[in-house]
Amino acid sequence: MLFKILKWLGLFVLLVVLGLSSFVGFHGIRYGQSMAKTYNLPIPKVALPADAAALARGKHLAFSLGGCATADCHGPNLSGGKEVGFGPLGVMRSSNITRGGVGGQYTDGELFRLLRHGITRTGKSVLFMPVQDFNWLPEKDLLAIIAWVRSVPPSSKSPAPMQVSWIGRIFDRLDWLVFDVGRRIDHKNIPQAPPPAPTAHYGSFIARGCQGCHGDHLSGGPIPGAPPNIPPPTNLTPHETGLKAWTIQDFRKAIATARRPNGTTIHSFMPLEILKNMNEIELQALWNHLRSLPPRPLGQR
Repeated sequence: MLFKILKWLGLFVLLVVLGLSSFVGFHGIRYGQSMAKTYNLPIPKVALPADAAALARGKHLAFSLGGCATADCHGPNLSGGKEVGFGPLGVMRSSNITRGGVGGQYTDGELFRLLRHGITRTGKSVLFMPVQDFNWLPEKDLLAIIAWVRSVPPSSKSPAPMQVSWIGRIFDRLDWLVFDVGRRIDHKNIPQAPPPAPTAHYGSFIARGCQGCHGDHLSGGPIPGAPPNIPPPTNLTPHETGLKAWTIQDFRKAIATARRPNGTTIHSFMPLEILKNMNEIELQALWNHLRSLPPRPLGQR
């Protein structure tokens, strides 16, 4: 009797292992095929602005809405920011995008295509770069960012490449986390934002940068596969479990001090650096959008 039980138990374990191996293999192959895909997107001819106002605009966007010059991304000098561990999913590292690094390998048109479509100079998808969060910026803003990037002194720093584990690849294929950026973008219908204004509509574009953590509906909840040291993102909707009792003054103070009105500390994983660098129009627009959202309970991401 015991022998039969052990026999069936062993068969069950074998089937589970085979099923898991097939699942991992299938999604690993699909991930590899997608990342190897060449996108037939033309490289536009662009002319970079050289005036002081455009360079100032580009620098502002790089430190705020674009986020590329923050410490968690390419860093203030664009030579590569800090390493971010994603637990079992992998290790995220940004590249040196100055003229002395990867940026020097790109033409201005290739950089523009990268910022608009998430496609590298080789025609493949860029890895993990959140292009979908800011590719709605108008052409003149993207050109201003590129112009400022070109103005930064070159660096010879060579950061190690990113590492995406087999678990991370599965999470990407299940759409729990975006590593393969190119396949997430509708290349024929890139959204275009209106001119900057303190409106909920303009704020809805800015809020795209919040959806990766707080979910499409911005009501927060656990991020699938997130390391245990990262707490579940909070609810940003005007629900009792969210920001219902907040005022815009509370919003500004929380960004400035990393503390909520109830005194709790905002985790360092929250990109407060980007929010702190937004101007008043951008902050008001984001706040107005958050207030316009349908109230949702915490966790309905």
